[in-house]
Amino acid sequence: MAIFRTKVLLLLILFCLTTYELHLHAAEGAEVGEGIIKIDCGGRCKTRCSKSSRTNLCLRACNSCCSRCNCVPPGTHGNHHLCPCYASITTRGGRLKCP
Repeated sequence: MAIFRTKVLLLLILFCLTTYELHLHAAEGAEVGEGIIKIDCGGRCKTRCSKSSRTNLCLRACNSCCSRCNCVPPGTHGNHHLCPCYASITTRGGRLKCP
């Protein structure tokens, strides 16, 4: 019984630490203005597009998506599930607009 309680306690601690890290990541680069948290789109998009072969095109699309969604997925590629609005914007041809 003691082993079960220890495992449950460790899982709870791990869950709390993960939630805390996600909260810190979401607040990173954010500024508060009139009750609305706005992220630093320029900085986040610069990081997102840093490995793109067409950096200017990537930055233009990323900044457009960021201004609409107030969200940019972390990393240089993928992770769209962390920002559903960002992942739902498509071009006229039906392709994903946001890098």
